[in-house]
Amino acid sequence: MHTLTRYFILIVLIVFGSFTLPGDTPEDFLSKEFHQERREQLRKLMPANSVAVFFANPVRNRANDVEFTYHQDPDFYYLTGYSEPHAMLLVFSTPQKAASGETYNEILYVQPRNRQAEMWTGRRLGTEGAKNKLGFNMAYDDTEFANAPIDFSAFENIFFMPFYNDVRDETREKGDLYDLIAQFKQKVNYPENYNTETHKLYDLIKQTKPENSVNAAETIRRYQSYQEKLKDDKLLSEYGQAPDEQARQKVVEKIPALKINGYKLETYMTTLRQTKTEAELKLLRKAINISAIAQIEVAKAMHPGMSEMEVQGIHEFIYKKYGAEYEGYPTIVGAGNNGCVLHYIENNKTKLSTDLVLMDVGAEYHGYTADVTRTIPASGKFSKEQKQIYELVYQAQEAAFKMCVKDSAFRAPHNAAKAVINKGLKELGIIKDENERHSYFPHGTSHYLGLDVHDRGTYGPLQPGDVITVEPGIYIPEGSNCDKKWWGIAVRIEDDILIKEKGWENLSAMAPRKAEEIEALMAKKSVLNNLSLPKLD
Repeated sequence: MHTLTRYFILIVLIVFGSFTLPGDTPEDFLSKEFHQERREQLRKLMPANSVAVFFANPVRNRANDVEFTYHQDPDFYYLTGYSEPHAMLLVFSTPQKAASGETYNEILYVQPRNRQAEMWTGRRLGTEGAKNKLGFNMAYDDTEFANAPIDFSAFENIFFMPFYNDVRDETREKGDLYDLIAQFKQKVNYPENYNTETHKLYDLIKQTKPENSVNAAETIRRYQSYQEKLKDDKLLSEYGQAPDEQARQKVVEKIPALKINGYKLETYMTTLRQTKTEAELKLLRKAINISAIAQIEVAKAMHPGMSEMEVQGIHEFIYKKYGAEYEGYPTIVGAGNNGCVLHYIENNKTKLSTDLVLMDVGAEYHGYTADVTRTIPASGKFSKEQKQIYELVYQAQEAAFKMCVKDSAFRAPHNAAKAVINKGLKELGIIKDENERHSYFPHGTSHYLGLDVHDRGTYGPLQPGDVITVEPGIYIPEGSNCDKKWWGIAVRIEDDILIKEKGWENLSAMAPRKAEEIEALMAKKSVLNNLSLPKLD
């Protein structure tokens, strides 16, 4: 940003302040009552005399002095509604008593108000905002955690999320995320060599009955075979190689007792976040509808001379037009052979030509993301081979939908889709046998959807309130071991499905899926047809 521009912004903020007028910002966010209720549900999952500690996401550097647009950690947002960095949440399973005699069961530490900083990066909520807007009774500046009179040694369990080495110590302010994590580790006597996976396996060993220890030992050896760090743990190795049950029990006696726990909190949050409330579904529906409308408008606007990047731009323009803050994940627009790259995000092909165009896209609205894929012919008409593959994927998706019912195994939609695809590929001569191993359908059919595009979930039997994707696909890259007429054809059809008490609901049904409907849609005029911009060298 140019220095003069920054100076102008500074003057504007001084003159007009950093407040927005009522009605100038969205008002359909999750309520503070939603977040309060979620924290209460977390307490019910926690054992007595325990504390759960959450940290905000770190700020990510883009280049030099420019940061990526900040995005809050989904768990932190789910429990607080707070969208700023350098913050910390403590949730206590049972009421605590302050020196003043006041009881409390949660504390939120937030970045302090700072007039000079707010001139550059926008108004901060501060402690008063955290109390009034987010409903916290105990909210403090993050600088106060260092001297907070919290005796962590008094708790039987201290839960936190695994730490990763991605937090920079670059801010000039005390109490930033780097400081908060360092101070927390000091207060809980965090072992220098602590490993979440090791702790998880220690707990497995301690909780296993002696008569079942041979199975636990086999599990330990399996984990050590593909995680190098675990091979260095002497206790795990000793347990895994112990000759008998008695020897394994002697190892159990050596395992240290640790109050801190860096993995169970993920289990609690998974339990909470898998089933969506009505408030969450309202936001999810909007994100999905926005994404479906974008698919419709792109279909009307598409032509062979368009580029992948133009297609991406139309999708993302429509997201912003409806107030979606972000894309839920990097936009995938793959024409022809590019569609065979499952997470292709370069989007730099300059002409779509007569290829099929695979568009895996999703708007993020107030934290909740859609995930909708449509594959359409750039020319407006499917070729014979394109349509054959498309129809096969469509039938696979139809079969998968029928398995999206209460108590159905999570893999049931995938198994149904895979059976249809394998049978169809054999009939088309692309594979020789239905049981043949191949890479034309290399991914699963479903994942959970919510605050994350691959959202938290147990992957157990489907339950009402679960939102999952159903996304079968066929990808035949150039050079495949089949007739060349199939090369470069990639098709994925993906919809977002709500599991109900009876049956399911396709939340993304607004975007046409049938080949005939797609061709009819692409024949319609687009509002973008008359857009003409100056040519540049």
